[in-house]
Amino acid sequence: MQRNKHDVEQALTNKGFERDESHHHLFFYRTLRGQLTAIRTRTSHSGKTLDDYLLRQMAKQCRLDRPDFIRLVDCPLTREGYEKRLAPAPGNQNPSTAGR
Repeated sequence: MQRNKHDVEQALTNKGFERDESHHHLFFYRTLRGQLTAIRTRTSHSGKTLDDYLLRQMAKQCRLDRPDFIRLVDCPLTREGYEKRLAPAPGNQNPSTAGR
């Protein structure tokens, strides 16, 4: 299933992702509290649609499975819901800041 690239980019910015001003196809995630995270994703440089392969790659970069990523883009998954999915299990490091 394909998605319009502009729609996906707009949905990401609505859910807390910010466009990197030096590279307009790169997005990074900032939490509701304003913390910058290690989560990054990119959209395609060409074309107006993102195919299933690219959507799966973006989902992986956002630490979601593809169905949850589609829910994030299509709006049933809220920003708060996304952050809950990123929350670590007790005793584990927070995946949104891992590697920092």
